[in-house]
Amino acid sequence: MSVPYRIEASTGLPTDTKGPQPKASDRIPIIARPFVSDRAKKTLDIVEKFVEEECIPADPIYAQQVGQGVVQRFSATPPVMEDLKKRAGELGLWNMFLPKNHFKEGAGFSNLEYGLMAEMLGKSHTASEATNCAAPDTGNMEVFAKYGTAEQKEKWLKPLLEGKIRSAFLMTEPDVASSDATNIGMKIHKEGNEWVLNGSKWWSSGAGDPRCKIYIVMGKSDPDNANVYKQQSVIFVPAETKGITIKRMLSVYGFDDAPHGHGHITFDNVRVPASMMCLGQGRGFEVIQGRLGPGRIHHAMRSIGAAEKALEYMLARLNDPRKTPFGKQLHEHGIMLARVARSRIDIDAARLLVLNAAIMIDSKDAKFALKEIAEAKVFVPQVNLEVIDRAIQAYGGAGVSQDTPLANMWAHGRTMRIVDGPDEVHMVQLGRNENKRGKWLLEKIEWQKRRTAEVAKGYGEEVRDVLLLERQHSKAKL
Repeated sequence: MSVPYRIEASTGLPTDTKGPQPKASDRIPIIARPFVSDRAKKTLDIVEKFVEEECIPADPIYAQQVGQGVVQRFSATPPVMEDLKKRAGELGLWNMFLPKNHFKEGAGFSNLEYGLMAEMLGKSHTASEATNCAAPDTGNMEVFAKYGTAEQKEKWLKPLLEGKIRSAFLMTEPDVASSDATNIGMKIHKEGNEWVLNGSKWWSSGAGDPRCKIYIVMGKSDPDNANVYKQQSVIFVPAETKGITIKRMLSVYGFDDAPHGHGHITFDNVRVPASMMCLGQGRGFEVIQGRLGPGRIHHAMRSIGAAEKALEYMLARLNDPRKTPFGKQLHEHGIMLARVARSRIDIDAARLLVLNAAIMIDSKDAKFALKEIAEAKVFVPQVNLEVIDRAIQAYGGAGVSQDTPLANMWAHGRTMRIVDGPDEVHMVQLGRNENKRGKWLLEKIEWQKRRTAEVAKGYGEEVRDVLLLERQHSKAKL
């Protein structure tokens, strides 16, 4: 049975005017404010209130309503989630992720504006789905909106936008090094007017949900193509197609993420109509790059919120009067305050990096912001993990138990260093691109040295080491 809730029925958060917590719209970094509309600021405050007063209190109820046992947990539709979704719709908090300068189907916000909202959503387990802004549906909806035919949009995008169904993105495979997408081995070949798929996928997030009705699948349709980036295709596959088996669900540091989950799925002569090919044969890399760029920044945005929540838990522990190790509260120990300060600096720096990437995407597209997206993708998860780890340390045994959300948050935060391309891939690419300046910089520095010599000559001087001494000691007389 559903447990209805209403914001107006809530007692609300503490409202002490002396408290150090201004509303979300007043906390927007000043360099980003010129890019945020008044409508977005108002919505941001509503998002914060919805998350803090409704979603976070509902998180434990959601986990409880998922139930027990593998079959039950991966067949559940928790009533509290449906109530949260209804309320989010009433508040106008729906599909905020589709940027207005690229898609007409969204709520009319920019990547930057959604980034600020996604930070709020990242503080709750239920908030993203409640507002229809949850991965992998966000990225999948962008694929349908950007590349789908009118028929595909009507059949799949429309119910996804309405929150009536869910989806999964199937790219990673268990038998190859999927960090290099050219290794993807799922076989796709054409027979008549159908595409036939054979192979195995895993880490198919969302596949466990009984409402998951469509898969976006990457496979190899032209393995002999001389261009390794033209061998792959992306195809839409209905989840109930004959020949598909969800073999098992994968845990994340012991957490199963039911009912959403991460599936290990096999395809045995799975047949789909030729019309289900996305964009065209051999254009798989083009599709996934268009999908993963915004997806990476969405993950980073939510990770900022998770880090903020961890810091909140740390500060609460530091000020708990019941906890007095060595005769002092934790906030009276300098090492703990240093960790708080470090966390504050790291989170604020990470936020600016994320918002900068969002502004770059808004100015053109995700391809234009590849460097900024990669920087955020690498840096933000590391900050998130470090802040959560400090909070766990403050709580001691409670921090690694189910008594706080911190252990679960750390487990999910750790995956962010792997999903959408591991850190190493982005680091190598960033380093390679940065190194392209090396030869030119060497020549520039050598030119500057020669120019220095010319300037010195104009003053009748020679360039010399200002610390040159050349002191010689005479030998002592015998």
